[in-house]
Amino acid sequence: MSDLLLTHGYFLYEDPKEMQILKPYVPLGLLYICSYLRAKGFHVDVFDTTFSSTEELKRHLATERPSVLGIYANLMTRKKVVEILEAARLAGWKTVVGGPEPGAYIREYLEAGADVVVLGEGEATMEELLLALQCKSDTALRSISGIAFLDDSGRLRQTSPRAQIADIDAVPWPARDAVDIRRYMDTWRGAHGQDSLSFITARGCPYHCRWCSHQVFGKTHRRRKAANVVDEVEWLLNHYQPDMMWIADDVFTIHHGWLRAYAAEMRKRGLHIPFECITRADRLNAESADLLAELGCFRLWIGSESGSQKILDAMERGVTVEQVQTAILLCKSRGIQTGMFLMWGYQGEELEDIEATITHVKTSDPDVFFTTVAYPIKGTPYYENSVNSLVQLKPWRQSSDRELLLRSRRSPEFYGFADRLLQNEVQLARLQRAGSNEEAQEGLRRQVSTLRECLYSTSSEVKA
Repeated sequence: MSDLLLTHGYFLYEDPKEMQILKPYVPLGLLYICSYLRAKGFHVDVFDTTFSSTEELKRHLATERPSVLGIYANLMTRKKVVEILEAARLAGWKTVVGGPEPGAYIREYLEAGADVVVLGEGEATMEELLLALQCKSDTALRSISGIAFLDDSGRLRQTSPRAQIADIDAVPWPARDAVDIRRYMDTWRGAHGQDSLSFITARGCPYHCRWCSHQVFGKTHRRRKAANVVDEVEWLLNHYQPDMMWIADDVFTIHHGWLRAYAAEMRKRGLHIPFECITRADRLNAESADLLAELGCFRLWIGSESGSQKILDAMERGVTVEQVQTAILLCKSRGIQTGMFLMWGYQGEELEDIEATITHVKTSDPDVFFTTVAYPIKGTPYYENSVNSLVQLKPWRQSSDRELLLRSRRSPEFYGFADRLLQNEVQLARLQRAGSNEEAQEGLRRQVSTLRECLYSTSSEVKA
């Protein structure tokens, strides 16, 4: 019997959108908790739902001897996590939830069936919790930092915050043996012709973007020693021989001195592996771009969000449009592909801001770009500033923050036209730069004209 069973709410085969993408990665957060607790002498198992089904997990919970179930929850998996909580409680399990979302919805998760909500990092908290949950009263819980629970009288109790782990090199590497790594790699290879593994070099993001959640790591940035990271990379290369890697840091190139040391250690050991990562435009310069190219970075993702400086300033992004364009040029000149994330519909966005974003993407010409419509995540300044305009169309257990309705937000049709206009404008600009296919250019000009008319004609339509 295990002391703890860890699981999550991501079911690849039950998510049509994820099935189109087919780029799964192991749940590193859970695997860090697993390795940490195993090192402390606990018996910990992982039920990895990625390639399983909701019904298989429910059967497992119903047939195994109950102990403690720890569930990772985020914005996208709320509905599944609530379903898991209900099944676990019925089967007699003690239940703990953690991750980016539960800290913003403490009472909701407790009322949905969680015995405890973990606030912040989970390793040290779970070590204490596994002992405390053996007691029949709530007394032992009250002395544990970084949790919330309902006491014996039903009153919500939230303990003092737990300090973040200062030395993350002291945390063992993720327990990758607890999941089927080869299944992940085979899925990647079958869909894309090559496989990929993930790792992190740091925890947290110190920046202040108003729409971004900092529930787990706060606004900290704690970095592993470069040699420790290279040890892990070398181990992964020797054990799994991946085709490429994903560095899952929030912002990989924050510390240029660290990047220099990491590149030197990789060079010294003769290690090289293609990878992709995320950064900020203001944390990229010529030297760091050179190092990324040397290390094998084939694609760098940049959160651009908007081509309007007014909107970027409202978001408190701390970057300029020009910095984004310069960063993309730095990458292009070194053969590094670029990806750009964009956001429509942030507070105060007008038609001229959308036009500025279109111009910005045409000028930057990233290799790939993705758009989303801004949504307020509870616990962020954006949410707090929008709370009086929010409408919840479905019960909390059946929805997510992405489904909250913002009064006076423009219609989905409007943003659909914005997306299509952006795509066609960029395609037209590329053909014009190449000086080719006049017939296709003319067709795109007509399409752009029609889409711009549609965009402007629907600009006054709102959801509610």
